[in-house]
Amino acid sequence: MEQKLSSALVRDKIFSFLKKLWGDVRARYALVALFPIIIFLWCVARPPAEFPVHTIISIEAGTALAQISHTLKERSVIRSEIFFEISVILRSGERHVQAGDYFFTEPLSSGTVASRLTRGEFGLTPVRVTVLEGSAIADIAALFKQNFWDFDDNIFLAHARDKEGFLFPDTYFFLPNTSPAGAIKIMNENFNKKMSGIEDKIENFGKPLRDVITMASIIEKEAMTAEDRRIVSGILWKRIRIGMPLQVDAAFVYVNGETTEGLSIDDLKIDSPYNTYRYKGLPKGPIGNPGLDAIFAAIEPQTSPYLFYLSDKKGVMHYAKDFEEHKRNKEKYLQ
Repeated sequence: MEQKLSSALVRDKIFSFLKKLWGDVRARYALVALFPIIIFLWCVARPPAEFPVHTIISIEAGTALAQISHTLKERSVIRSEIFFEISVILRSGERHVQAGDYFFTEPLSSGTVASRLTRGEFGLTPVRVTVLEGSAIADIAALFKQNFWDFDDNIFLAHARDKEGFLFPDTYFFLPNTSPAGAIKIMNENFNKKMSGIEDKIENFGKPLRDVITMASIIEKEAMTAEDRRIVSGILWKRIRIGMPLQVDAAFVYVNGETTEGLSIDDLKIDSPYNTYRYKGLPKGPIGNPGLDAIFAAIEPQTSPYLFYLSDKKGVMHYAKDFEEHKRNKEKYLQ
C-alpha cells in the first residue's frame, strides 16, 4: 500500500511540474522545439525489432569502434551507428570497448549496449549442469538441450558416438555458448583426469580400459550399492570366464529403451552386439557413462559362490548359486 501511495505521489509531482513548465511561455516553446529531437533520439536508441535475443556477439581485440558499430548494426543489435558511437565515447572514450563474447538475453537500448561493452559486462553466467552416473550420451544430449537455449543435440550425438563411457558424470559449470564439441572435450578431459589417478589399479587388473569401462557401465545400472556392485562384478566376470552369456537386462535399455519389466521373448532375440543373451562376452562398448564407484567395482570384483542375482521391487539384491535357486528367488521376490 505504501509503495502504491509513493508511486502515485511521484506521478502527481511530475504532472504538476510539467503543468507548471507548460505555463511558462518560453519553456513551452523550448519543449515544442525539443520534442522532435526527443522523439528522434528515442527512435534511434530503442532496440531494433529484430534484436538477436539469446545470441553471442563477439568483439575481437583491437577492433575499431567504427567496425564494431557497423557489425552491431548488421546484426540488428543497434539502430544507429552514430548514436552508438557517441554513447561509447561519452562513457569512456573510443578505445574502451572491451573485447570478448557478449550474451544478450533480452532486447537492449543502444545506450545500454554501449554501457555493457565499455564495462565488459559479458552476460555469460555459467550454467550448472549435473550429469548423473550411468547417463548415456542420449541422456546427456537431452540434458544439455534442456539447459542451453541453442544447443544442437544432434551434433552432440554425432561427435560423442565413440565417447560413450568416456564422458565423466559430474557437476559442471558451462557457459551459455558452450558448443557440443566443447562440452564433449571438457567431459572427456575430466574422465582422463579421473583415470590418471587409478591407472595403476586398472593396469594391475589386467583388462583393457575399454573392457573395464564397458563392465562398469553395466554394473552401474545393475546394482545400486557399493557392496552389491562388487559382488555383481565378480559374478559377471565369472560368467565371462566360464563362457556363460552375461544375460544382463540393462543392455536392452540401451538398445531399444525397454525397461527390465517391459522385456519380452522377442526382445531377447534381437540381433544386436549389445544383446548379452545372444552373444557371449562383453557388449561392443559401454552402455552409459559410469561413475568412479562402478569403475572401482569393475576392477575390484568380490569373489563369491554365486552365479545369479536379481533385484526385488525394493531394490534389494538376492543371489543364487545355481539356476534352480535363482528361479525360486524369482518366484519369491518378483511375483
